[in-house]
Amino acid sequence: MNGNGFSTRGPAIAMLETSSIAKGIEATDAMMKRAGVELLLTTIVPRGKYLVLIGGAVADVEASLRAGKDVADGTVVDEFLIQNAHPQLPAAVKGKVKVAALVAVGIIETREVASAILAGDAAAKAADVTLIEARNQPGAKGMVVLTGDVGAVRAAVAAGVSSIRRDGMLIAEVVIPYAHEALVKSLTS
Repeated sequence: MNGNGFSTRGPAIAMLETSSIAKGIEATDAMMKRAGVELLLTTIVPRGKYLVLIGGAVADVEASLRAGKDVADGTVVDEFLIQNAHPQLPAAVKGKVKVAALVAVGIIETREVASAILAGDAAAKAADVTLIEARNQPGAKGMVVLTGDVGAVRAAVAAGVSSIRRDGMLIAEVVIPYAHEALVKSLTS
């Protein structure tokens, strides 16, 4: 990995989310054997799901993701491929990013983790906002939290929501125009 948390092999990242831990591990093996990608993250999340995040050159990541989906077969819950991920995304995937103050707050809640990460990338690319998090939550839901000026947060949330491809994946979208200062601590620690 390079200093921003992404693969040193290329700008693309992909995630595969399975409903089976065992099939997720088997899919990870197939993904790593298929192409020259870097394994960025694997984790077990509640309800017995497995997440795999890989990075590398676009063609390698595409081939690797296809191999993982083939092996995971009917256990694939969600997946994505981002060809040029936003530089804020790695820190937001790994944990909560600390910010000194909040102006407006945007929140996107999804049924699955992969959809939230994809929405976080789209949101950060759409407007001048700071991603606080784009990752898994209790119950294996996904959540994006971001801050910035009101207009930028509205645009970012709209872009993030429009990136969610599967019906029923969006649980909620919220924009709080002038967030109370007490939210800084609760949203960033």
